Amino acid sequence: MTTIALAGKGGTGKTTIAALLIRYLLEERDGAILAIDADPASNLNMVLGVEIGQTVGDIREDMLDIVQSSSAMAGSMPGGMSKQDYLDYQVQMALVEGDRVDMLSMGRPEGPGCYCAANQMLRVIIDRLGKQYDYVVIDNEAGMEHLSRRTTRDVDTLLLVTDPTQRGLVAAEQMARMVPGLEIGVARMYLVINRLRGELPAPLATTVERTGLPLIKTVPEDSSLAEFEFAGRPLLDLPLDIPAYRAVHEIAERILNH
Repeated sequence: MTTIALAGKGGTGKTTIAALLIRYLLEERDGAILAIDADPASNLNMVLGVEIGQTVGDIREDMLDIVQSSSAMAGSMPGGMSKQDYLDYQVQMALVEGDRVDMLSMGRPEGPGCYCAANQMLRVIIDRLGKQYDYVVIDNEAGMEHLSRRTTRDVDTLLLVTDPTQRGLVAAEQMARMVPGLEIGVARMYLVINRLRGELPAPLATTVERTGLPLIKTVPEDSSLAEFEFAGRPLLDLPLDIPAYRAVHEIAERILNH
């Protein structure tokens, strides 16, 4: 199993990069793919052309509601299932299955209450689920909380996606500083500058060097992406010869042939 996670502040296009990585895997690699949307503000399902029903967040909230309102003995769930078995069953039901790409949406953030036990159980379940796939692609939020507490313990490659701005690079640098404190192992971490027009300006190149983050590739601004997004068409239908896909193709080759 190869796990690729993406993180970045809102508006940098990391969901688009995630979709193009999945397109690469479909075109160039054999094996099953699990796409995890771990950003509550993201719409990975839309760019993949997938309809989402229940999310993991919904499952977690429903279980806590049952526990708080039930007079049953602690640990008992509907049908006499344990909490672990109940969560496992619900996650399997929330999994949207495709031909080669299955998708799981983590959904809304936590409300009031104690979620530690539920999050730990969900992490075990999603870890086990991921092992059934050849590739796992995780579209994560900027704070990376889902990644650290609820999604997985190990990431082969973390891509920090930014737009070509000083603010974006500072945000990426801050995210990189979070990684040592996360409860996960990250084998490799790279910077991706998305939506770049022309060459990288010298001031941005200086900032990239200062961050110490290895820049794996810049992805050019591409009008083809905008046309698909305006029309609401899935990015998996994009032509393979557009500049953005060619750049992501190169990123994927470097990651997977490392």
